[in-house]
This record gives sequence, structure tokens and C-alpha cells, in this order.
Amino acid sequence: MASMNPDPTPVVESKKVWTTLITNTAYLTGLLTLDYSLKKQNSAYPLVALYTDTFPEEGHKALEVRGIPKKHIKYLLPSLHKDFTNDPRFYDCWSKLAPFSLVEYDRVVQLDSDMLVLQNMDELMDLELDPRSMAGKGDRVFAASHACVCNPLKKPHYPKNWIPENCAFTSQHDTPEEAQTQGASPAIGLGMPNGGLQVVNPSTEVFQLIQDQLAKDTTIDYDFADQSLLGDVFHGRWVALPYVYNALKTLRHKGVHHQIWQDDRVKNIHYILSPKPWDEKPGEESEESHAWWWKTNKERLAAEQGRGIDDGF
Repeated sequence: MASMNPDPTPVVESKKVWTTLITNTAYLTGLLTLDYSLKKQNSAYPLVALYTDTFPEEGHKALEVRGIPKKHIKYLLPSLHKDFTNDPRFYDCWSKLAPFSLVEYDRVVQLDSDMLVLQNMDELMDLELDPRSMAGKGDRVFAASHACVCNPLKKPHYPKNWIPENCAFTSQHDTPEEAQTQGASPAIGLGMPNGGLQVVNPSTEVFQLIQDQLAKDTTIDYDFADQSLLGDVFHGRWVALPYVYNALKTLRHKGVHHQIWQDDRVKNIHYILSPKPWDEKPGEESEESHAWWWKTNKERLAAEQGRGIDDGF
């Protein structure tokens, strides 16, 4: 496989960065509001947009006019084509493994662009992980929050073992206070991280392990792309963060994991699944948490208009 990072020239001075993948303009509004929310919460670190060849010119202009740094990455795919017709978003998700290859930085925290930062979480930049010298052989290869494997929307194409009994968050229902500050064991339940937030010490050796796996036929069994691969290759050898860093919006729903959810403790909400907040009109949100996004998005738009930026994103 060709290098995913052929030009390891830093695009910012900071050795620690947030990154987010952008392949089209459908998520661009989300990215811009994510960037605004990081700055609003006074993060000391910049967000770098990782773009692929599919990202169009108007998207580049939107980033440039707002001063958001960007870096080109190669589109990443396994050697065997997998049909993600039921979840086309997963075709792009392999490329979310790119941060492991960004060796020009000491620490990369990958964020999905359908996230909203509600509290400063710069402490993730100093979280203890295995050093590069361990080459992916240690027990703290990367950090992430667990995937919720409850399938609360009862999607028929999801695996049969995606049930609440196998969900790491279910194991925390009786200890909600602990769940705010500690993740369940990385090996509990199905042991799968959610790929929306990944804390990574970029490493040529670790990325090689990922590329080696992408070349195998077993990737055809990975229903959830990048996070299936990470949960398999590094099973039980990653740091499980509490839900507050990647608070999947569905956890808040009554009967899912409302037992652990506390609005005032959430640092970063993840608007998984459809609709996205920006697919709705303000005041007509399908759930309360979408109104949080709209409030911040309106602030962003007002601030941008004050700077003469009004491009529809």
C-alpha cells in the first residue's frame, strides 16, 4: 500500500493537534461548528482538517477563509471491497485511521465532524499512551470510548450480537458516578471502540499493523469498518475513556443508557446516525440535544458575519 502520509510536513507549529476527516461538503457545516466549539472552550490546540481528493473547491475556500489548517491524505480502503449499501458512511470511515500515520505530530486526537465540544478536554493531549518505541505491542496503544452495541434503533442489518447485554455501557448502569470519569474495561462485552474520537501517538509501526490488516481477507467481516479493525487488532489493548468524551446522542435516550448520562458532565457530544442537527431547522429539532448544536452554530454564524464571512456553510 502507498503511504497515506507521503508528505509529513507539519501544517501547524503545534506538536499536538485535533484532526477531523472531511471528504465532501455534506459534513462541512458540522466541521466548522466543531472548530468553533473547540475555540469557544479555549482549547490550546488547533484543529486540522484532513481532506481527501473528493473534497471540492468550495470546501477548500470555506476552510481557508476561516483560517482552518488542512492536510491532504490518501483515501484508505481495504484490499477486499465490502458492500456498505446499508451504511454508505462506512466507505469513508477507513480513512479515519489516518491519524496513526501522522508522524509529524506527537499526539493526534481524531474527532468526527458531527461532534460538538461542550467542555475543554485538552487533558486528552497528555493522556498516557504507549510510546512509539513499543511499536503497537503494549496495552495502551490508543484511547477511545466504547461503541454502544445496543442497536437502539433496531436496525435489521446490524449484527445479532449487538444487544444491551453485550454493551460496555450497560455494565456501568449501577455505578453512574464512576461512569463519568472511568470507562469500562476495553475487553468487556464486544470490546469495540467507537471511532468517533481516537487519541493516538502516531507511529509508523502501528500504522503498518493497520495496513497489514487491511490487506487481509478478514476485513470482509468488519461490519463497522475502522472501529471493527481497531477492536480486533488491538483487542483489550486500548484505553477505554468514559462516555463523556464521545457522548453518543443515543445514550441519552430513555431506555438506552440514560442511567449514566448527565448533561452537565458531557464534554463532547457525538451526533451519530441520521438526522444530523444541520439536516433540521432550528426550532424543529427531533431531539433536545440537537438544539445545543443549533445554539452554537448560530453563535458561529453571527461571529463569521461580523468578519464578513457568509458563504452558506
